[in-house]
Amino acid sequence: MRHRVAGKQLSRTKEHRLALRRNMAQSLFEHGQIETTLVKAKQLRPWVERLITLAREARAGSLAARQRLERLMGDRAVIPAEHQEEYDSMSDADRQRVLRSRSGRRYRLGQPRAGQKWTAMSIIHHLITNVAGEFEDRPGGYTRVIKLGRYGKNDAAPKAVLQLVGREESPGTVTRPEKTARKRRTERRYAAAAKAIRRPGRGGEQAAAAPQASEPAGEEAAQ
Repeated sequence: MRHRVAGKQLSRTKEHRLALRRNMAQSLFEHGQIETTLVKAKQLRPWVERLITLAREARAGSLAARQRLERLMGDRAVIPAEHQEEYDSMSDADRQRVLRSRSGRRYRLGQPRAGQKWTAMSIIHHLITNVAGEFEDRPGGYTRVIKLGRYGKNDAAPKAVLQLVGREESPGTVTRPEKTARKRRTERRYAAAAKAIRRPGRGGEQAAAAPQASEPAGEEAAQ
C-alpha cells in the first residue's frame, strides 16, 4: 500500500528517476523551457519551484541554501548561447579548456581566464544570479505547464512544455494542433457535399430566367 507516498515512479528505479529529474531541471534553467511528457512536467514542476526558492535564499547570502542546491541538483557547465556554434566547431582539447580550469574545477563565475575570450558558466551560478534574480518580487509560481495537444509517436503520451514564467517564447502549436487523417477526410466530404448542393441552384436560376425571356414573344403573337 502506498500510504503517504507522493509522486510517480515513471517506470524507473529510484536512481534513474532522480537523475532524470536533475537533468531536466538543469536543462530548464539553461534554456528557459523544455518539452516533455505531461506526467513528467507535472512531477518536475514542484521540485523546480523548491530549487528556485533555495536559489533566492542563496542569493540573499545563505551558504546552507547554496550547499543544498549543489546536493539536490548537482552542477554542470553551461555554454552561452552566443558561443554555442563556436563551441561545436572546437576540438576536444579546446573544449576542455573552456569547460574546466587547470586545477580541474569548473569555472564558477563564467569569467574568462588565461587569455581566453569566453568560458563556460556553472549552472548553480546561473540559477542564483540570473534565474533567481528575475523572481525577487514574486512570492511563488515560477513555472507554468502548457499542454501541446499532441502525443508521442511511440507511446501516444500527451506532450507539454514546462516553462519559466516571464519567458514568453511560443511553445509551438498549442491552440491549433495538427489535423488527424479522420478530420481531413471529414472536411473533404463536407466540401464535396457543399459543392454538390450549389450546382443544382445555378441550373434552377437559369431555368427560371428562361420563361421570363419568352414572355415578350408571347405578347407579340397575341397582338
